[in-house]
Amino acid sequence: MSFLDTFNQLDWNEVKLSITSKTASDVEQALSASRLNHDQFLALISPAASPYLEQMAKKSLQLTRQRFGNTVQLYIPLYLSNKCTNICTYCGFSLGNKIRRKTLSMDELDAEIRAIKAHGFEHLLLVTGEAPGTVGMDYFRKVLPKLRMHFSHISMEVQPLDQKDYEELMSLGLDAVLVYQETYHRPTYNQVHLRGSKADFDYRLETADRLGKAGIDKIGIGALIGLEDWRTDAAMVAAHLDYLEKTYWRTRYSISFPRLRPCEGEMNPVSLISDRQLVQLICAYRLFKPEAELSLSTRESARFRDNVLPLGITTMSAFSSTQPGGYVNDEFLEHTALEQFAIDDNRRPEQVADAIRSKGLEAVWKDWDNCYSH
Repeated sequence: MSFLDTFNQLDWNEVKLSITSKTASDVEQALSASRLNHDQFLALISPAASPYLEQMAKKSLQLTRQRFGNTVQLYIPLYLSNKCTNICTYCGFSLGNKIRRKTLSMDELDAEIRAIKAHGFEHLLLVTGEAPGTVGMDYFRKVLPKLRMHFSHISMEVQPLDQKDYEELMSLGLDAVLVYQETYHRPTYNQVHLRGSKADFDYRLETADRLGKAGIDKIGIGALIGLEDWRTDAAMVAAHLDYLEKTYWRTRYSISFPRLRPCEGEMNPVSLISDRQLVQLICAYRLFKPEAELSLSTRESARFRDNVLPLGITTMSAFSSTQPGGYVNDEFLEHTALEQFAIDDNRRPEQVADAIRSKGLEAVWKDWDNCYSH
């Protein structure tokens, strides 16, 4: 059994119709519930919930402070490679794009580590394109032990792997894995993933199951907002999260809200989401799953991130570079020939931390030692 079995029982069009048919009464019932079910989550992301955004935000803020206190965790992405064997129409790393390709050597990795540590980061997200022959298990076996010596928490956002591979990486110091389905609408998924291993919808969808069986500490999921109807994709993410929490209850979970950003070979969003609607979506997830971590990246503007973070966000990236070598090499910082997508919030880490403190919250660089997790 896996989420694929549950997913195959969900009809995209029926879920979409259920969302659009929600009424004000449905929204009010959801807001009064002590614990939401999936159908009530659909009410909170529906057009009918738009007039109730202030009530949703107040409740979301209250639940976030109760569960997570006055803290916001900071992390930084480290791009190890932009080589990729996939053709994905929305991604700057896509094989067909004429960009310079680079994979960090061990010496270059050491330089990136020094640059990142100088800013105080302890939580690191490793990112690569999907090129198993270049940045596969052999490469990860080299970099993880090196990175573990310097950082207290390591996450990965790389190609989906087998369960045994995740178990090995956990033994080398891996704490969490982020794997986004991009869109749960199978026809659209097939249209935007034209070549490579990522074209296998089912294998990607079952990645979180393999992680749960491996016993990973944290799994991050989400959909790329803009590829398909954002409300229906959000409903599928919520169903996925509900399944995972019930099936692998020892694991922690996070949800991210990536919106399509400009990149090489860019495509226009199919489904636009306004800032107000994104706030609605964030609050709906918080009301649905009070224990889940909600993460917001530098894809969003500084103004938007500052305004929304008290309402439900618990984790934020800062000072992000989306290209290998971006933290130490001035040439890479000045030019964007290697990047996956353009970021929006370009503030330095101390500026982000100051903005968090201005909201009465504490910026957390390190939240625990591994010895306390066992």
